[in-house]
Amino acid sequence: MKTFLLFLIAVPATCIENAQDVPIQPKFEVASVKRTDRCFAGNSSIDPGSVTLKGVPLKGVLMEAFQVKMEQIEGPSWLETDCFEISAKMPEGATKDQLPAMLQALMTERFKLAAHQEARPRSGYALVVDKGGPKVKEDDPKTNFMRSPDGRQLWAFGASGHGLLKGVMTMATLASNLSRQGYGPVQDATGLTGKYDIDLTWAPDPAFAPRDPAASAATLPGADIPAPEGPSLFTALRESLGLRMERRDVRVQFVVIDHIERIPTEN
Repeated sequence: MKTFLLFLIAVPATCIENAQDVPIQPKFEVASVKRTDRCFAGNSSIDPGSVTLKGVPLKGVLMEAFQVKMEQIEGPSWLETDCFEISAKMPEGATKDQLPAMLQALMTERFKLAAHQEARPRSGYALVVDKGGPKVKEDDPKTNFMRSPDGRQLWAFGASGHGLLKGVMTMATLASNLSRQGYGPVQDATGLTGKYDIDLTWAPDPAFAPRDPAASAATLPGADIPAPEGPSLFTALRESLGLRMERRDVRVQFVVIDHIERIPTEN
């Protein structure tokens, strides 16, 4: 899922006249990073122009910075227990697509982050077009009045327990979201390159629903409630979108933390 690595490049003096051709690494205009004893991310927000993360473990920040899931980050155990408050202002004209790179720059500057990526084989699924062809509709910003300004997708589980994925997204983003359902990694192999209106509802399989591994079935909220009725995720993909998840070995990108400071530099 869309990762970046940071490199410091020394530009020779003879190339200064071509400096306008060198892309500038996006960075926050100003940022505050503080440790906190309160680990609670409920008040976090990412608004146009600013980022506010309250009581978040650093691993959560790294997940957003590298656009990977928790299990794809290897590093010290305190990344999951030490929490921080981060407030940052994005430069004028910056977009949310640049947020991961800006978070990486912040981690490098304040926590002396050094990391590398490794592609490792894993059993998972490929998202492919079904035999009858795709049923997805390509997004048209001129006619889609329900489209959010930034193409944001909605991912939720309703009160009935049904899974819901709705919004404008690429197939790569759809595959990334499907990876969160507990079946294993899902990678896009559809060959569809546009942005599409996705409206998908299904009844999650309790055997694969994401859950706290430390909790037993008896202690899970609603454990005695019957599973919701409706199509499985696999059936909903075929019937609603003309897609299917095909079992195959995939290569998953892991972010390996080579070095990171536990105490950030001062603001």
